[in-house]
Amino acid sequence: MRLVVARCQVDYAGRLTAHLPMATRVLMLKADGSVLVHSDGGSYKPLNWMSPPCTLRVGETEDGRVEWLVEAKSGDSLRIIVEEVHSDTSHDLGVDPGLVKDGVEKHLQELLAEHPATLADGLTLVRREFPTAIGPVDLMCRADDGASVAVEVKRRGEIDGVEQLTRYLELLNRDPALTRKGPVRGIFAAQEIKPQARVLATDRGIGCAVVDYDALRGMDDPSQRLF
Repeated sequence: MRLVVARCQVDYAGRLTAHLPMATRVLMLKADGSVLVHSDGGSYKPLNWMSPPCTLRVGETEDGRVEWLVEAKSGDSLRIIVEEVHSDTSHDLGVDPGLVKDGVEKHLQELLAEHPATLADGLTLVRREFPTAIGPVDLMCRADDGASVAVEVKRRGEIDGVEQLTRYLELLNRDPALTRKGPVRGIFAAQEIKPQARVLATDRGIGCAVVDYDALRGMDDPSQRLF
């Protein structure tokens, strides 16, 4: 990972356009090829970013300033003009062991993998921990119309979980093999979903599913089933 603290200007062009005027920010270049632009506020979310696969070219503007051009296969681009570099460091983080979920969340994912139709009628499992360049999707499923459906499973559904699924969907929808039957859809599944998270998910076209953990456990335990 490379971390650069610099005074810079950032312009994004793609499905929309966005401009960040000249200011001091943190530029993060990860080993997977992603580029993220952070400020000293705004919690964990970057001000702008480019997900892999993408390419970075370094050049100069007409007035001699350093210019980074980050381009994705989709045609989206980030143009970063660096006026002054305060710090530039690189770190080898090694192999990440992955996120270790708590017992309930891990078991909830296992149960939903066995009973995906409890999330939506006709839903079938394709694979658990479906790999992407930015981490595994909890469940990759297929709807009854053949469309791919990515499911993110949380014990408590909050805004950061919706943001995580949004990033997965952005990347998955660049894969022609997954979009042959239409765009990859998303389902945010949790035992409890906060109102703000539900609003954000709905705004982004992501379905929400409140999961009854005890009822799912009962489906696997004959002694708990109701006949």
